[in-house]
Amino acid sequence: MAVLKMNFLSEALGMQTNVTICLPTFSFEDSFNGRSGVYIPGMKYQVMYLLHGGSGDDSDYVNFSNIVRYADENKIAVIMPCGYNSCYTDSPDGSAKYYTFVTEELPKVMETLFPISTRREDTFVAGLSMGSHGAMKIAVNNPEKFAAALIMSGSSYRPGVPRMVPCQNGVFDLEAATSKPPMSMGAITDMIEDPEFIRNTVNDVYAVARKNAEEGKTLPALFFRAGDCDTALYRAVLAEKELREMGYETKIEIVPGMRHEWDLWDDTLRLALREWLPIRHEVIYP
Repeated sequence: MAVLKMNFLSEALGMQTNVTICLPTFSFEDSFNGRSGVYIPGMKYQVMYLLHGGSGDDSDYVNFSNIVRYADENKIAVIMPCGYNSCYTDSPDGSAKYYTFVTEELPKVMETLFPISTRREDTFVAGLSMGSHGAMKIAVNNPEKFAAALIMSGSSYRPGVPRMVPCQNGVFDLEAATSKPPMSMGAITDMIEDPEFIRNTVNDVYAVARKNAEEGKTLPALFFRAGDCDTALYRAVLAEKELREMGYETKIEIVPGMRHEWDLWDDTLRLALREWLPIRHEVIYP
């Protein structure tokens, strides 16, 4: 497995930015199974864009999960951009276009420099916590590009639905619900819960989702997973139900005893790549 740390000047962000990339390579398993000659010109990988949570960066998954091993096992490229506390949203003044970066500039750069398939059926997006907001928003707004989204511990934010609802064994304490994170994440986190800010934009994710369904577009599959003691479970349950009723293919799993934690997210990545997502589990050869 090749793990690459890349730094480049982003036009959308107006600054240098980091991205961490996992690319499967010749492995011990290949040698044990007598496979050689795995590098063939024109070969491609399926790809998953994997978004970190609030207060994180592109190194989170490598540091706190087994994503490198899971990517190698399943022969899929994993692209982990640095979104900081942007909520994967373009800033109102246009100074940092994080949504544009992840949906337009980053795929173009990655597909140009690395052997990544450009086909919809080979392209996925995933994220946890703040990254779950980004993953769902990106998949819903770009159904022609993404076959599926993995949404861990949350869903896209929206006005009127608190981000964090204390929960114990699946029982919600709505009186203690809040949208204020434990650490400051910047003004953009408040803006995307303002009905006027999101109106008629990509940030009005549920309105876009409904419009796509009503227009009969090919819709991405959406996979949700959260713990039954996770403060983000409330949002996940509401989102999955609403999207399912719109006509989206959805799946939700609520894990007993788990909170907003890396043990849950690591296990979810393993499960999703092995079983849930439509992964080939092999390189795409010409």
